[in-house]
Amino acid sequence: MPLRDTLARVDADLAAGRIPVARQRLRGLVSSFPNDLTVRRRLAEVYRLYGEPAEAGRWMYLERDRCEAETSAFEARYRTAPQRMRALAWHGPESLAQTAFAREQLAAVRAASSKAQGHPVDWDTAPSGWKEDGRQRSVAGLLAGAGCLVAVLAFLAIWVRGLVALFD
Repeated sequence: MPLRDTLARVDADLAAGRIPVARQRLRGLVSSFPNDLTVRRRLAEVYRLYGEPAEAGRWMYLERDRCEAETSAFEARYRTAPQRMRALAWHGPESLAQTAFAREQLAAVRAASSKAQGHPVDWDTAPSGWKEDGRQRSVAGLLAGAGCLVAVLAFLAIWVRGLVALFD
């Protein structure tokens, strides 16, 4: 569906109070049009309706007229430059940005991320290993979770055996 048609549906969804549907449509548009600042601004507006300043700040991060409290909330949630780089979900070079401010913001985040990673990074190879909410994925974390699951299952097996033996 063309961008204009989808934005018209977003307007209709918001007018009808279907905020979750509007948010989902806008998230899809950001995925399809990651460099469109208008779509990002609209998504920030919807997150304000949800009372989520960090997400509003995320999607307004490239705008000069952004709210400082929202920007601070975004930066607090995504503490490192690699986390912010991934969260911004930009694609392609900074030169694709529609404003000088956005280009400067993108360049600063990329430079800080490159420094943190110890090698140059670009927007199409944003640092991996980070979930959307800024938490790091790790093999150790996955193994710890699997170990806990095995321990619980072993405990349950022993407990069930005990019950069976008790009633035999």
